[in-house]
Amino acid sequence: MSQSPANSFKALTLAEEQIADLDLQLLKRQLRITKTPCDTKALVSNRELKAFCSNDYLGLANHPKIIEALAEGARKYGVGSGASHLISGHHIAHDLLEKQLAAFQAKHIPNSRALFFSTGYLANLTAITGLARLTPRGNISIYSARLNHASLIDGVRLASAQSNASVTLFDHTQPELLLRDLQKDTKALKLIVTDAVFSMDGDLGPIKKLLNIAEQCDALLLLDDAHGFGVLGQQGHGVLEQEQIRSDRIIYIGTLGKAAGVSGAFICAKNTFIEWFVQKGRPYIYSTATPPAIAHALLQSLKIIESDEGAQRRAHLNRLISIWQSEMKFSHWEKVLSCTPIQPIILGSNANALMAAKLLDEAGYWIPAIRPPTVPIGSSRLRITFSANHSEDDLRTLINTLHSIEQRVLEKAY
Repeated sequence: MSQSPANSFKALTLAEEQIADLDLQLLKRQLRITKTPCDTKALVSNRELKAFCSNDYLGLANHPKIIEALAEGARKYGVGSGASHLISGHHIAHDLLEKQLAAFQAKHIPNSRALFFSTGYLANLTAITGLARLTPRGNISIYSARLNHASLIDGVRLASAQSNASVTLFDHTQPELLLRDLQKDTKALKLIVTDAVFSMDGDLGPIKKLLNIAEQCDALLLLDDAHGFGVLGQQGHGVLEQEQIRSDRIIYIGTLGKAAGVSGAFICAKNTFIEWFVQKGRPYIYSTATPPAIAHALLQSLKIIESDEGAQRRAHLNRLISIWQSEMKFSHWEKVLSCTPIQPIILGSNANALMAAKLLDEAGYWIPAIRPPTVPIGSSRLRITFSANHSEDDLRTLINTLHSIEQRVLEKAY
């Protein structure tokens, strides 16, 4: 029996060393298996835990109407799409979903059209690299918010490599510095890229100010509203509805696996931009289409988001946020103020964050520690998220538990 080449063993050794190093730095991640539907309680390792960690903000992931819609979609369309959208995989359910998603943003993006993707990662890669191909190599500048989500960062990096785009990072809390840089930019195409809601801090980007800068400097504004779609706005249409914005300069990305409770994502923009992505968006062109049953289920989710039930769920979320802001007081830990269901607690060190997460687990809670590189070094945290399925009593019990755990962590730290 022939042996594998020696260099394959070297690669294995390197991987083992790197994993061991992550462990030493308290940065090694662990998978946990849950046996129950996504909800406010989860069965993990045969223990029931109270979950304050999912992005199922409206509590729709286990909604009976959406479950039935998914089953109905499978009965109508089967369980697979069979090919990419441009081959034979674009079903009527996809088309209906895209039309409804475009209608959600029609008041805010003139002549809007939507394009459906299996993940937000693919949507962001498609949008950023696709826009970078609108000009000859080296004739585009991308301005990316420093705390953007990884999928935006990777889209920018790929556009830089493929199209020789120049990249500038900016602090979203200092938009005046972004304006200064853009006013000096002479590139043919300028693109501002930002999260609408920053996923680790829960704060909103200065969308109106960024749009004003884009208009002054003839730039496009790409917004990733992954954590705002379904939650923000009177009808849950997202940050553009919340801020009452209308512009044809906006490339809007929405996620359908968070507040919408199912899976996937979409780009919404003027029809011309969407047509360009269909022609030149490599992640879209070369990916098998999402099963049409998923699109069918999402149509039911969108109905709920816009309905009175959706409004009631958003109102309950806002009550939870208000209770948290008024009643959760720490002696040393830093509470980040947020008007969204994302409520971080900054503990600083990896060790403290891991200890707090362990104590919470022992108390019956599932709230993982978030550490670098997901967040900046020295800002390890607990990222607490609310669902419309949490009760006020659930939240107040968590608040009491956190008060006790803060003291225990501080005692051990000193």
